[in-house]
Amino acid sequence: MKLTDYTDYALRTLIYIAVHPERLVTIQQIADSFGIPKNHLVKIVHRLGQEGFLHTLRGRSGGIQLNQPPGKINVGAVIRTMELDFGMVECFRTDNECLITPVCGLRGVLHAALDAYFKVLDSHTLEDLIKKPNALQRVLDNHAEIARIPVGSVTTRARA
Repeated sequence: MKLTDYTDYALRTLIYIAVHPERLVTIQQIADSFGIPKNHLVKIVHRLGQEGFLHTLRGRSGGIQLNQPPGKINVGAVIRTMELDFGMVECFRTDNECLITPVCGLRGVLHAALDAYFKVLDSHTLEDLIKKPNALQRVLDNHAEIARIPVGSVTTRARA
């Protein structure tokens, strides 16, 4: 099962915010840290806010924060909310026209696999994804800092 970039970015957004609990986070900071286009993140943050995962504050001193503690944000719930389609094959869809569906075992096997997939995801929270918050914060903040350095401003020494 492959998640869309939309869901991947949503999870990364939640991770970023969770490891920066001491302050409001901006979309630009998340975009800089992960190298994700800001316009994509605007839509993702809006949806996460609508769904109750984030609290957003508008204005000059605004930003984003988690709407509840990381231990209360279920990974399976986030993925179910952000993904639009879990129909891995035609027989999962309502417009299924596959001839062998009535006699084929694939649908049952894939449903069992999907159930197992969500059973694992449902057993984890955002807190489980940030076991090393200081290390995560350091990596994210360092990457964001490097991303802000203008191209051509870094000089290297020539070898003799």
